[in-house]
Amino acid sequence: MALIAAVLAPTDAALGEAVFKNKSVPDEVRQTLTVESGLNDGLALPIILFLASLTATTALTTESHAQLSWLWFGLSQVGIGLLVGVSLGWLSGYVFLYAASHKLSSEVFEGIGVLALAGVSYLVAYLLGGNGFIAAFVSGLTFGNIVKNHCRFIYKFTESEGQILVWSAFTIIGLGLLPNAISHLSLPVVAYIFVSLFAVRPFAIYISLLGTKTSLATRVFMGWFGPRGLATALFALLVSRQILGEHSEAVLIVAINAVWISTLLHGISAAPAAKWYGTRMRSKSSD
Repeated sequence: MALIAAVLAPTDAALGEAVFKNKSVPDEVRQTLTVESGLNDGLALPIILFLASLTATTALTTESHAQLSWLWFGLSQVGIGLLVGVSLGWLSGYVFLYAASHKLSSEVFEGIGVLALAGVSYLVAYLLGGNGFIAAFVSGLTFGNIVKNHCRFIYKFTESEGQILVWSAFTIIGLGLLPNAISHLSLPVVAYIFVSLFAVRPFAIYISLLGTKTSLATRVFMGWFGPRGLATALFALLVSRQILGEHSEAVLIVAINAVWISTLLHGISAAPAAKWYGTRMRSKSSD
């Protein structure tokens, strides 16, 4: 249950265009939701790997050496992924800055270089026994922190071509996994997904904003708008194929059904909810 909850925790910015581009929604709210969706998948993955490794130790065997091997697998996945990501992100950031300052690169190739960084980070971590997703996430985080406001074309590239890649992956995974997930959809699964969408996340967001000056409407809006998307599907697929045994199908069924249900509900409600919230905030500020 803890593993499934962690898999359902990340949110997807790609499904929130109607909110992020609505200028009536305050900038700080849009920025907070964007940063959350950009960071929480990388923050959730180490927890997911550890929980999946713990699940595997109890599901497959009770022998101590086998349990230690699974725990070591989880540690190595996270540790090597972090080291590879920081190293390659740091090195690539300074290489980009040097190339840009000495006119050794052009905007056409900067975006391709970012894609290459993600791909190389994933590959190196995988070959060394680490987790490629963590390496790619951390390398991008480190790289972005170093280049910051330099190489502006990189940000434009990731917002345009990057979105195309996200939607392509989303479509491919959906076509491959959705039919089987829907065929195994049951009332308990639907109930759990609704509890996750309508209770767990809103309550968690409400608690996290205690002590701030945010209004109740803001907490409700941010609590609702947490669409599950590509990260949830990928993480469920990752742990099911690499780590889990008998529990793999259950995790996939919950995760994939949660993604399409969230996509439907958040997709329908995004524009009207953003309009309602923006109007409410404008009327409140005018008062």
